[in-house]
Amino acid sequence: MSDLSARQREMLDLARATGRILVDELSRRFEVSAQTIRKDLNELCDRRILTRVHGGAIVASGVENLAYEARRFVAVDEKRAIGTVAASRIPSNCSLFINIGTTTEEVAGALKGHEDLLVITNNLNVAMQLYKFPRIEVVVAGGSVRKSDGAVVGSTAIGLIQQFKVDFAIIGASAIDEEGALLDYDFREVQVAQAIIENARHVILVADSTKLSRSAPVRIAHLGQINTFVTDLLRSAKLRQLCETHGIELLEAMPGHLPEED
Repeated sequence: MSDLSARQREMLDLARATGRILVDELSRRFEVSAQTIRKDLNELCDRRILTRVHGGAIVASGVENLAYEARRFVAVDEKRAIGTVAASRIPSNCSLFINIGTTTEEVAGALKGHEDLLVITNNLNVAMQLYKFPRIEVVVAGGSVRKSDGAVVGSTAIGLIQQFKVDFAIIGASAIDEEGALLDYDFREVQVAQAIIENARHVILVADSTKLSRSAPVRIAHLGQINTFVTDLLRSAKLRQLCETHGIELLEAMPGHLPEED
């Protein structure tokens, strides 16, 4: 890294701290043109230090996820819109799983107005959001708590999930490849996600478009196992075709979007 310019090193530090850096913001910060910033980003991406996404770049890693606090700052508005639209597909008086992820947490936040829900989760952040509402019952999977993000993973969590057959599942993924593979980093977390998929009647995948620019080593499932895919903008023609082929409901929730009333 010693051959990077001072500006490039600072850009990399920002990317590691916040998860994503944007061309316009960097241009203002460093008081240089957007073209200069793009050149810096392209050089960092050519060296596989960063990965380009629409409007900027994210930290490139195919084996290790961003820190939880950094993930919270990636695509914030997009995740909130996705959460609102996904929650609109969940009726009151039903049961659902919600797994690990900053996007699934946005769905949980948008469920607060629902009534008579049974929520089973291995995400302590989801449980803390929802347990206080009297018309929402929360069941937390047992097992070891991952200190980095409040995830409960392992065989005990899987055993509890397998005792239920729920109406809906809300799942996330760290990456989605062009073949439709849903990918993640932690094998234990993936095992929990697979148990969730197997024990839900309707599976809703929530993932913003930055996940299409990333890679991860562990396979959760295939897009064909999903019933509804909620994202912000799906630019991949191949994934659009996969959704059509498998009869997957594709919902694109851009920031500012409000779900239509039934």
